[in-house]
Amino acid sequence: MTSLLVIIVLVLLAIALWQLTKIFDLTQVGASSDNSQVANDKDNNLQGYLMFGFLAFLYVFTIYGLLKWGNLPLHTPASAHGGQVDNLMNITWVLIFIVQAVTQVLLYWFAFKYKGKKDQKALYFADNNKLEAIWSIIPAVVLAGLILYGLYAWTNIMFIDEDEDTVVVEVYAQQFKWTARIAGEDNVLGKANVRYIEGVNTLGVDLSDPNAQDDIVVSELHIPKGKKIHFKFRSQDVLHSAYMPHFRAQMNCVPGMVTEFAFTPIYTTSEYRELPEMVEKVAHINELRAKRSTELIAKGESGLDPYTFDYLLLCNKICGASHYNMQMKIVVDTPEDYKKWLAQQTTLVNEVKASLEQPAEGESAAPAEAKENDTVAAATVAMK
Repeated sequence: MTSLLVIIVLVLLAIALWQLTKIFDLTQVGASSDNSQVANDKDNNLQGYLMFGFLAFLYVFTIYGLLKWGNLPLHTPASAHGGQVDNLMNITWVLIFIVQAVTQVLLYWFAFKYKGKKDQKALYFADNNKLEAIWSIIPAVVLAGLILYGLYAWTNIMFIDEDEDTVVVEVYAQQFKWTARIAGEDNVLGKANVRYIEGVNTLGVDLSDPNAQDDIVVSELHIPKGKKIHFKFRSQDVLHSAYMPHFRAQMNCVPGMVTEFAFTPIYTTSEYRELPEMVEKVAHINELRAKRSTELIAKGESGLDPYTFDYLLLCNKICGASHYNMQMKIVVDTPEDYKKWLAQQTTLVNEVKASLEQPAEGESAAPAEAKENDTVAAATVAMK
């Protein structure tokens, strides 16, 4: 009802303004006016000053934005290669800002200085080799340097030595959740195919593959600090994008193929929480959440829980209606804590066996046992 009243008021206000303009036009009858629609010196002067006004607005808003939202971008990278990504980004921002500042100032200055004047003609020349060389060679050199540095950083980041001691992890995307599969002691993931998806085997792992016998499937991923993590990405349905912002890592998950990325975490979750900028950011977020909770409680609703920082795996492709909620918690442990956590996990093979041992409601244990024996027998035959 309130929205309808607001719309009615706005419509009536628009009609009133329209009527006022008609009255103003009637009061101007008989007054001298220039209806030639040709710009004169007064018009050109006005346009010149408006150019300067827009330039001032542009830079005032830019400075305001930096002061207002300058604390929102990510700070310290949590991966070994993150520094290279941040350096490349910062160099790009500096170049863009310098070029934008120079070109915009010149653009609006020339628009003002050489505004139209009566009986003044513009200087025309067909070409200027010096100017052509300046605005061709300088951008070419700058872009070449930027591209070469980008290629150098990209090569360093994307290179994965197969002989290097890594932790192999598969990240599986599906609408709208992430699932991770960790290679066991053999550090080799078992084969997988969507045709094998059944029951708890939601990743379609080939349980007859010897390399799959120690694979561990989890919904909350733990990784060790200081060791390279070799990620392999798959998608079950549509195009997703695995985005880990604090690790400066992103890779598309494409149905029907496996993509790869690797990085080395350099801060545990607890260490990153203690960084000064993160402590300040969390305190600010909780201050806002406390104010919002007060408002909600006053309305008889539940308040918001305090925020605690965690590394997250997000989807950076709009993959459907619940895309915004597609995330998975990543915990970076010390090597010792990671080994303890890993020892507590159950392999996928054991999870499948446990699910087969539990008879469905109204079903006797004998059929379930027979089903398990058939599955184990089929896996044994396939292994042979």
